[in-house]
Amino acid sequence: MDLFHPHYRMNMGVIRLLNMAFYAHHGVTAAERELGQILEVDVEISLDLRRAAVSDDLSQTIDYGEIYGLVEEVVVEGEFSLLEALAQAILTAIAGRYRPEQMLVRVRKPQPPLPGRLDCVEVELSAE
Repeated sequence: MDLFHPHYRMNMGVIRLLNMAFYAHHGVTAAERELGQILEVDVEISLDLRRAAVSDDLSQTIDYGEIYGLVEEVVVEGEFSLLEALAQAILTAIAGRYRPEQMLVRVRKPQPPLPGRLDCVEVELSAE
Protein backbone atom coordinates (compact mmCIF):
# COMPACT_ATOMS: atom_id res chain seq x y z
CA MET A 1 0.00 0.00 0.00
CA ASP A 2 1.43 3.36 -1.05
CA LEU A 3 0.57 5.81 1.72
CA PHE A 4 1.64 8.72 -0.46
CA HIS A 5 -0.62 7.82 -3.40
CA PRO A 6 -2.80 10.84 -4.32
CA HIS A 7 -5.99 8.84 -3.79
CA TYR A 8 -5.08 7.84 -0.25
CA ARG A 9 -6.49 10.12 2.44
CA MET A 10 -4.10 12.17 4.55
CA ASN A 11 -3.12 10.35 7.74
CA MET A 12 -3.86 13.01 10.36
CA GLY A 13 -2.67 12.18 13.80
CA VAL A 14 -2.42 13.70 17.24
CA ILE A 15 0.56 13.97 19.55
CA ARG A 16 -0.57 14.38 23.15
CA LEU A 17 1.41 15.31 26.23
CA LEU A 18 -0.93 14.77 29.17
CA ASN A 19 -0.75 15.78 32.81
CA MET A 20 2.58 17.59 32.67
CA ALA A 21 3.02 19.06 36.15
CA PHE A 22 5.09 22.11 37.03
CA TYR A 23 5.58 24.12 40.19
CA ALA A 24 4.99 27.78 39.34
CA HIS A 25 4.01 31.13 40.81
CA HIS A 26 0.95 32.22 38.82
CA GLY A 27 -2.35 33.57 40.05
CA VAL A 28 -4.43 36.58 40.89
CA THR A 29 -3.77 36.50 44.63
CA ALA A 30 -0.51 37.53 46.25
CA ALA A 31 -0.40 34.21 48.11
CA GLU A 32 -0.53 32.22 44.85
CA ARG A 33 2.26 34.29 43.36
CA GLU A 34 4.38 34.16 46.51
CA LEU A 35 3.90 30.55 47.62
CA GLY A 36 3.43 28.96 44.22
CA GLN A 37 1.52 25.80 43.36
CA ILE A 38 1.43 22.82 41.04
CA LEU A 39 -0.12 23.48 37.64
CA GLU A 40 -0.98 20.72 35.18
CA VAL A 41 -0.86 21.11 31.41
CA ASP A 42 -2.14 19.01 28.50
CA VAL A 43 -1.08 19.72 24.92
CA GLU A 44 -2.63 18.13 21.84
CA ILE A 45 -1.06 18.80 18.45
CA SER A 46 -2.79 17.62 15.27
CA LEU A 47 -0.64 17.11 12.21
CA ASP A 48 0.07 14.84 9.27
CA LEU A 49 2.04 11.89 10.68
CA ARG A 50 2.34 9.84 7.46
CA ARG A 51 5.99 10.54 6.78
CA ALA A 52 7.04 9.81 10.35
CA ALA A 53 4.94 6.65 10.46
CA VAL A 54 6.55 5.32 7.29
CA SER A 55 10.12 6.56 7.77
CA ASP A 56 10.48 6.05 11.54
CA ASP A 57 12.46 9.32 11.44
CA LEU A 58 12.15 11.92 14.20
CA SER A 59 12.86 14.76 11.76
CA GLN A 60 9.54 13.95 10.03
CA THR A 61 7.45 14.75 13.11
CA ILE A 62 7.37 16.99 16.17
CA ASP A 63 9.79 16.05 18.93
CA TYR A 64 7.60 15.79 22.02
CA GLY A 65 10.67 16.30 24.21
CA GLU A 66 11.01 19.76 22.68
CA ILE A 67 7.31 20.44 23.26
CA TYR A 68 7.73 19.48 26.92
CA GLY A 69 10.70 21.85 27.20
CA LEU A 70 8.76 24.72 25.62
CA VAL A 71 5.82 24.20 27.96
CA GLU A 72 8.09 23.94 30.99
CA GLU A 73 9.88 27.16 30.04
CA VAL A 74 6.63 29.11 29.62
CA VAL A 75 5.05 27.77 32.82
CA VAL A 76 8.09 28.02 35.10
CA GLU A 77 9.67 31.23 33.79
CA GLY A 78 6.57 33.24 32.82
CA GLU A 79 4.45 35.43 35.08
CA PHE A 80 0.69 35.23 34.62
CA SER A 81 -2.33 36.15 36.68
CA LEU A 82 -4.77 34.13 34.60
CA LEU A 83 -4.74 30.54 33.37
CA GLU A 84 -6.14 31.88 30.10
CA ALA A 85 -3.01 34.01 29.54
CA LEU A 86 -0.75 31.08 30.44
CA ALA A 87 -2.57 28.78 28.00
CA GLN A 88 -2.27 31.40 25.25
CA ALA A 89 1.46 31.81 25.89
CA ILE A 90 1.90 28.03 25.53
CA LEU A 91 -0.04 28.02 22.24
CA THR A 92 2.05 30.94 20.97
CA ALA A 93 5.34 29.27 21.93
CA ILE A 94 4.45 26.03 20.15
CA ALA A 95 3.13 27.85 17.05
CA GLY A 96 6.30 29.92 16.96
CA ARG A 97 8.44 26.83 16.54
CA TYR A 98 6.09 24.46 14.67
CA ARG A 99 3.22 24.79 12.23
CA PRO A 100 0.69 22.21 13.41
CA GLU A 101 -2.70 21.87 11.74
CA GLN A 102 -4.46 22.34 15.09
CA MET A 103 -3.49 22.65 18.74
CA LEU A 104 -5.28 22.38 22.03
CA VAL A 105 -3.91 23.40 25.42
CA ARG A 106 -5.47 22.72 28.81
CA VAL A 107 -4.08 24.28 31.98
CA ARG A 108 -5.32 23.02 35.34
CA LYS A 109 -4.99 24.34 38.84
CA PRO A 110 -5.58 21.26 41.04
CA GLN A 111 -6.03 23.19 44.28
CA PRO A 112 -7.52 26.57 43.46
CA PRO A 113 -7.99 29.00 46.34
CA LEU A 114 -11.76 28.66 46.47
CA PRO A 115 -13.96 28.13 49.54
CA GLY A 116 -15.79 25.12 48.10
CA ARG A 117 -14.68 21.59 47.27
CA LEU A 118 -13.72 20.76 43.69
CA ASP A 119 -11.12 18.72 41.86
CA CYS A 120 -9.58 21.53 39.84
CA VAL A 121 -10.11 24.57 37.69
CA GLU A 122 -9.23 24.10 34.02
CA VAL A 123 -8.93 26.41 31.04
CA GLU A 124 -8.87 25.08 27.47
CA LEU A 125 -7.77 27.03 24.40
CA SER A 126 -7.44 25.80 20.84
CA ALA A 127 -5.95 27.16 17.65
CA GLU A 128 -6.16 26.24 13.97
